[in-house]
Amino acid sequence: MSEHTDANLQLDNQICFALYSASNALVRAYRPLLKALGITYPQYLTLLVLWQQDSISVKVLGQQLRLDTGTLTPLLKRLEGKGLLLRQRCEQDDRVRVITLTPAGQALKQQATQIPLSLFEQAGMSKEQLQQMKLSCEILLANLAD
Repeated sequence: MSEHTDANLQLDNQICFALYSASNALVRAYRPLLKALGITYPQYLTLLVLWQQDSISVKVLGQQLRLDTGTLTPLLKRLEGKGLLLRQRCEQDDRVRVITLTPAGQALKQQATQIPLSLFEQAGMSKEQLQQMKLSCEILLANLAD
């Protein structure tokens, strides 16, 4: 094996490992903030979508979160069990499930407003650096997605 090939296979040289490790650290940083609200990180992401656009179909929600229904359905059931949302049949097409926030789910938004600022402070990076990283991740995702 050549020296170049060996370098390609070193863990510290892997972009994927850096992204994976940073993603795990970020989720761990969210954990205590979300625990205070009684929700998990995937539940937080789901609520972020619903706080932006309430009363959407499971299909649209799954597309925005990039989750399949097999993953999304149990997540929604847990949020419904916490009294944060309702899963109802669409009046126009009863094959479609519509997700709507409850008053408790809407009220949680106010409690969550400081979470992004807290994470920004913990990151120790400038707003421009974080925006550039977000853009780079979005480009990578678009390039790798089919």
